[in-house]
Amino acid sequence: MNTLVAIPSALPGGLDATVDAHFGHCAIYTLVEIEEDQIKDVRTLAPVAHESGGCMAPVNHLASNNVKALISGGMGFRPLVGFNEVGIDVFHGNGAPTVGSAVKAFMKDSLPKFSPEHTCGGGTDHGDGDCGNHN
Repeated sequence: MNTLVAIPSALPGGLDATVDAHFGHCAIYTLVEIEEDQIKDVRTLAPVAHESGGCMAPVNHLASNNVKALISGGMGFRPLVGFNEVGIDVFHGNGAPTVGSAVKAFMKDSLPKFSPEHTCGGGTDHGDGDCGNHN
């Protein structure tokens, strides 16, 4: 079974790129296709601006590109709910230094699922529905 995993990354992306701390304002996404515990393909995907749909714009962008899992260092509560709604599993990156190390941890099932406790703001919406910098 193939799984397409997105990792928010510093430019230029790829397995040696640094993992970006927050998914919604990353420089680029590195997309890694995994099949039977092997990396089959690595490519990049440009992010979209929040203005075109708020916090859900990046969620919908990744979903429309067939992403099935996201490894992230941080995000707000609202996007986490959005990922759950579109069927993308979110995993906490645990400070992995590179995309490659994050993907290896993912393939070993050693990354925890992202939960509301991991979100910026302690797992609650920020009152006005605006994700601000917490995405």
